[in-house]
Amino acid sequence: MKPGDILTLDVERPVAGGRMLARHDGRVVLVAGTIPGERVTARVERVAKSVAHADTIEVLTASPDRRAATDWRCGGRDYAHVAYDRQPTLKAEIIADAFRRLARLPLASLPAVTASPEQGYRLRARLHANGGRLGFFREGSHILCDAGATGQLSAGTVAWIQRAERSLSSAAAAAVAGVEIAENIPERERTAHIDLRGAVDRAAWAPLADGLTGLTVQEELDIVTVAGTPIVTDRLPVSDAVDAPAVTLMRHTTAFFQANRFLLPWFVQHVVGLIGDGPVLDLYAGVGLFGLAAAAAGRGPVTLVEGDRTSGADLESNAGPYGGRVRIMRRSVETALDGLARAGSRESDAIATCIVDPPRTGLSPEARSRLLSLSPRRIVYVSCDVATLARDARVLVDGGYSLGGITGVDLFPSTAHVETVAVFDRGAG
Repeated sequence: MKPGDILTLDVERPVAGGRMLARHDGRVVLVAGTIPGERVTARVERVAKSVAHADTIEVLTASPDRRAATDWRCGGRDYAHVAYDRQPTLKAEIIADAFRRLARLPLASLPAVTASPEQGYRLRARLHANGGRLGFFREGSHILCDAGATGQLSAGTVAWIQRAERSLSSAAAAAVAGVEIAENIPERERTAHIDLRGAVDRAAWAPLADGLTGLTVQEELDIVTVAGTPIVTDRLPVSDAVDAPAVTLMRHTTAFFQANRFLLPWFVQHVVGLIGDGPVLDLYAGVGLFGLAAAAAGRGPVTLVEGDRTSGADLESNAGPYGGRVRIMRRSVETALDGLARAGSRESDAIATCIVDPPRTGLSPEARSRLLSLSPRRIVYVSCDVATLARDARVLVDGGYSLGGITGVDLFPSTAHVETVAVFDRGAG
C-alpha cells in the first residue's frame, strides 16, 4: 500500500479524530468522509507502519444517515456529511472505544451524549487573517476558508466579519495576524481582540468597532482598548428549578470559556449536580464556570485554582460576591496541589469533591500523582479529549478510584470533538 493507491473499503466504526476505521488486507485504514456501514472507494494519503490514512472519493453503498455537505474541512466539520441524529451515537462509540482500548475499562453500555443545535452555537472563535480576509484554516493547511459558511457562528458575528473585511485598510489588513471573538449567550455583547504583526495607527481600527461592545488590539506586550469594554457577561442558573440561584460570570475576550451557547446552562447544572456536601477543589478553574456555580448553589467552601493571567484576573472579579466562601489560588495546578499537600490533613483530608477541567493534554504526571496523594472523596473530571481522559482514568482507577459514571456533551456538533464528564469515587465498587 502506498500514497495514491485507490482502495475499496468496508467501513467498520468511528475512531477519535474524525475518521472511520476500515481494513485492507488486514491493515487498518483510517478514512475521512464516510460513515460506518458504508462501502467506499478511497485514495490513500499517507502510510505509516501500522496504519494508513485515506480520503473517500466515491460512496458505493451509502448509509441512510448520509447527507449533503460542503467543505467539511473548514471549521473541523469531520461529521458534516452525517445526519445529526447519528452524530451523538458515533461520539458515544468513540468514548466507549477509548475506555476499552486505552483505559482498559469496558463500559457496560454506551454513554449518553447530550445533543446541541448545529447552527450558531459558538460563543468564542479565533479567526486567522490573510490579505484582508478573516476565516478559519482548512484542516491540514494554512488556506483560509469562510467561517460563516460553517454555520458555527451567530449571524451577528458573521455580519461583523464581513464588515471588518470591507473596513480594513490595506495597511491594517497586512498587520492583522488573527482575531479572537467572544459573545454572550443572548448575543447582546460581542467583543473582539486583534493580534498584530506590526504597529499601525490606532485610528485604523476604529471602523471595526461597529457591531461590537468592545474592541482591543495587541501592541507588542500591551493590550490597548480601542472602543467600548472588552468584557462579556453571562448569568447562568445553577439548577433547573424555577427559582434557582444563578452565577454571574464576566470574561475578557481572550479568556478561556466553554464555547456552546445552547448547552452551557445544562453543562453547569450537570456538573454542579455531581458535587456532594463538603469542601470543593476546582482545578483549572478558568473564570469560575464550575467552581463559582457550585458556590452559588450553596456547595463548599470552594477553592479555585487558575494559573492563566487573564482567566485568573476574571476569576477574582467573579468571586467577589461569595466572600469567604471561596478562595482563589492564582498559580499552576501542580504548585497548588503541592501547597495543599504540605498543609497536611487539615486541608487535604477535608476535600469532598475535586473538579478538574484540564486542557487537551489532560493531567500532567505531576498533577495526577499529587491529586492521588490528596485523595479527594470524589473527582469530577471534565475532559475535552477522550484519549487523555482514558489515560488519566486508568491511573485514577489504579490509584484506588472507581468509575462512577460518564456522560458526553456535544459542544461542537458536526465535528469529531466530544466533551466528556466522568465521575470517580474513592474506594467505591
